[in-house]
Amino acid sequence: MVLMDRCRGLASGAFARELVQKQVAKLVQLQAPVASGEGSEPLHQMRVAMRRLRTTLIQFESALQLPAAVNDQRLAKWVRRLGLARDLDVLRERLEDGFLPQLPAAELKALRPVLRQLRRERQLAHGHVVEVLQSRSYLEGLAQLQRWLKEPAFTSLGEQPISQWVLEWQGPAVSGLFLHPGWQISKDSVQKNPAETEQLHELRRQLKQVRYLLENLAALQGAATEPWISRFKQGQELLGEWNDLQVLQSAIHDQVPGRFEDTLPQLEWLLVQHQRHCWLQWRELVDELLPQRQRRRLRLALLAEPLPAGPRSWLGAGLRHALAWLG
Repeated sequence: MVLMDRCRGLASGAFARELVQKQVAKLVQLQAPVASGEGSEPLHQMRVAMRRLRTTLIQFESALQLPAAVNDQRLAKWVRRLGLARDLDVLRERLEDGFLPQLPAAELKALRPVLRQLRRERQLAHGHVVEVLQSRSYLEGLAQLQRWLKEPAFTSLGEQPISQWVLEWQGPAVSGLFLHPGWQISKDSVQKNPAETEQLHELRRQLKQVRYLLENLAALQGAATEPWISRFKQGQELLGEWNDLQVLQSAIHDQVPGRFEDTLPQLEWLLVQHQRHCWLQWRELVDELLPQRQRRRLRLALLAEPLPAGPRSWLGAGLRHALAWLG
């Protein structure tokens, strides 16, 4: 409650500055371990920090006066360049840690070319990551962000109390989330029309963005949005796993001659089972989130005002629960 009260006393620009400072500090801390290739986790954390920084700057754009070197186009480029190496890490780890221990010797032998190719591509991708981290564009952008954090500049909107603008800072991404066509895609449909896989990938990105938007404001909204953040994270992870399995299957197809089911029958069976399980979990989540009553509950959660602790606080909470039930 003390943290919530302090945050609600901040202006929008000052609140956003604290979020930016947190992500910039992570980028600075992770630069050395990522550049030296110290495992996959530092790269993962840096990619997340960059994505969160980008989301925050987009979310609070109208409250901040940022230097010219800090712009969405440049941030998006950094995220993409780090993304290739991270995606290769995910594929390799999923194959080596998840599937290889369950395969017979013959299939392990057949997969050696795949593993060699993934390692070669990962080495090349690491070189691109190092180029980004040592580039003038990245170093200049990071330096300007650090200078701005010392002497931040805000718009007139950024000088106003954030407590008066929470709903607006949640952004149009939240209100338009359930209009995305990816929610309506069935398994039969995506199998007949592979182009719909891209729609699911886009929905995954939107779920991640909405989750970051809400997490940025969590200190202001208390527990009201916590269940939704958790559900959106679950959906993002399920769609991510679905996509990873498809990409992995395609990568193996490209490296292993002959029919997949003949050369790698056990792996083919495992991939199919994992995809089926992932899809069933995703559709269960869709059935939970998409009904009108649930969408109304989300709107009520976004509108909810955190109440101070005290003997009357149960009344406001009870009223909100009743409205949610009626919705």
